[in-house]
Amino acid sequence: MREFGYRRARDVAGAVALLEADPDARVLGGGTNLVDLMKTGVERPAQLVDVRELPLQHIESTPDGGLRIGATVTNSDLAAHPEVRRRYPALAQAVLAGASGQLRNMATLGGNLLQRTRCGYFTDVTQPCNKRSPGTGCPAIAGEHHNAAILGASDHCVAVHPSDMGVALTAFDAVVSYETTRGPGELPIADLYLPVGGTPHRETALPPGALITGVTLPAAPVAAASRYRKVRERASYAFAIGSVAAALEVEAGVVRDVRVALGAVASRPWRAREAERVLTGAPAGARAFAAAADAELAAARTLPHNGYKVALMRNLMVAVLTELAEEDAR
Repeated sequence: MREFGYRRARDVAGAVALLEADPDARVLGGGTNLVDLMKTGVERPAQLVDVRELPLQHIESTPDGGLRIGATVTNSDLAAHPEVRRRYPALAQAVLAGASGQLRNMATLGGNLLQRTRCGYFTDVTQPCNKRSPGTGCPAIAGEHHNAAILGASDHCVAVHPSDMGVALTAFDAVVSYETTRGPGELPIADLYLPVGGTPHRETALPPGALITGVTLPAAPVAAASRYRKVRERASYAFAIGSVAAALEVEAGVVRDVRVALGAVASRPWRAREAERVLTGAPAGARAFAAAADAELAAARTLPHNGYKVALMRNLMVAVLTELAEEDAR
């Protein structure tokens, strides 16, 4: 492991000043991803800027009925918060589906959004990887890729984003706030993650030296009837091979509002815009749910060993939407 400095930030301005001064500095929240990557040599920061003591640990209601969540709120505190559970249950479910209790006690909102892929070629520094070392290639395409992306991938990278939380935040149009030495800024979560294209090493649209300070969830009455469902290879702590965050509002048997986001299918949490378009105004039933899933997955691009994900995600979307429709009918 490379020797590194350590600084504990006392305020947001001090944190961003440290990040601006050293391009090789990294933000340390809970460290549940960063420290692992440092141990394997994937991350080699010159300095860690510890932000755990910044005043960003609060969850507050916004005037329009949404929620503002600070960047250092732990996953455990987020999942347990009564307003999160009441207004955005899929978010609480997504957080609880990720990691273990011990890790959730340490992991933070900001760190969760910026966690790196768990692709084995990325985490193994003896292997080439365009995301880790641009221009070296993507061996997953011809190698181990059973959990690779089926949407939005490119010939340069087929890795998937590992966050559960991010999928639910994407379904509910979260807005990410950040701070730089030039002042504050905001990014809709849909714009936070960059398309893979030919530059998979460029993962987010955050300016250099930016510090995520929080996330705002706008008011969304439909979110109160939401669900997160995750499929993984074992029942205990494991990353998804497919997941769905969905919310559904039905009036007189017709879909009036719907939100759908998919996980473990792309390099970022995937908002299912085409599925939402097909469903809005359609009868709330299995036929419409299947048509919406098919429309979304029509753009899927599979490799020899990850084609199963298309059927998996179709079935998962239909199952979650059906459950929500049945709950609405009760």
